[in-house]
Amino acid sequence: MLGKSDRELTEKDVLLALKGVKDPDLGRDLVDLGMIRNIRLAPGKVALAVNLTTPACPLKAKIEADVREALRSRLPEGLTFEIEMTAEVRGKAAAEAGDIPGVKNVIAVGSGKGGVGKSTMAASIALGLKAHGASVGLMDADVYGPSIPHLLGAEGRPSARGEQIIPIEGGGLKLMSMGFLLEPEQAVVMRGPMLHGIMQQFLRKVEWGALDYLVIDLPPGTGDVPLSLAQTLPLTGAVVVCTPQEVALLDAVRAIAMFRQLRVPVLGMIENMAFFDVLAYLRERGGPEVQKFVRGKEHFDEDGDQRAYLFGQGGARRKAEAMQVPFLGEVPLNLFIRESGDVGRIENALQDGSPSKPYLMGVVERLAAQISVQNLKNPKMPKLEILN
Repeated sequence: MLGKSDRELTEKDVLLALKGVKDPDLGRDLVDLGMIRNIRLAPGKVALAVNLTTPACPLKAKIEADVREALRSRLPEGLTFEIEMTAEVRGKAAAEAGDIPGVKNVIAVGSGKGGVGKSTMAASIALGLKAHGASVGLMDADVYGPSIPHLLGAEGRPSARGEQIIPIEGGGLKLMSMGFLLEPEQAVVMRGPMLHGIMQQFLRKVEWGALDYLVIDLPPGTGDVPLSLAQTLPLTGAVVVCTPQEVALLDAVRAIAMFRQLRVPVLGMIENMAFFDVLAYLRERGGPEVQKFVRGKEHFDEDGDQRAYLFGQGGARRKAEAMQVPFLGEVPLNLFIRESGDVGRIENALQDGSPSKPYLMGVVERLAAQISVQNLKNPKMPKLEILN
């Protein structure tokens, strides 16, 4: 601690006081990371900004408290502190061949099989990052089953500006999907080379502009599209969505193995449809008598019995730990998510009052932290050129 003296406090004194205060997710010193900015000194007062690596930082309050405590304990008594928490999304340290100009992070959302809610999770991730103030695009690479337009209630045909395609906007996101180019009941019949061409157009010919995050909804499985993307685009990382039962986990393991073989970092696993919350359902849908029942928690033998684990419990968490993959969280089976997606208003699932909001936003915040961690890792894994 700096003792009382006639010497004026300097910016260096403030930085020295904050040495050793770390970002818990990144495990690095805030001062070394350049996150302490705009230090302003006035008689009896110290003001500064802490510039986080993502607006979705899940530990923002802890970091602010740690900074305040370090200043209070290491600087002279009698000072007041004004701490502004800001954020600036970082991309990787060095540009690579194949980067999309202006796009800082590209996140692929995949699954080993269909029917696990992958597209719903991809849309929710994009909307959750947007809700935190980031600029976000969402690309629907599920060419055979493009569902992103329906989930977001977006429609229309993309327009052109010169040789560039202008993406559709929906829910505050920039969107591109095969669904915008097809009639509602038209089937997509094409093979690998055509798929590769479409992916390249979506990546290179769409005017994405400046984005903090581009989320890509992959088709299920381990086919041509993930391979095409990994070979031509330096992905920040991939997220794997699965459900808890063993048959789904087997396919999720294959998806993780594919991304690792393609040298794509796996940012984490999401367990969707993790459980059915009986109390939440009754609270949302029940009449007066049911509400009385809900208030009487003694109807359940033990705390936690209100959760019905229809597909098994904790399978994705255990598999993530076994494969040394971050676990991003559980999302319960909930009618409100399904209904919101069916009417093209999936953003409602992240609004205040939605029973799904805390689970979805928790996933988004943990993913944002993993993206920041990945961007600090060096060296970056080499890009695969040829896969035999």
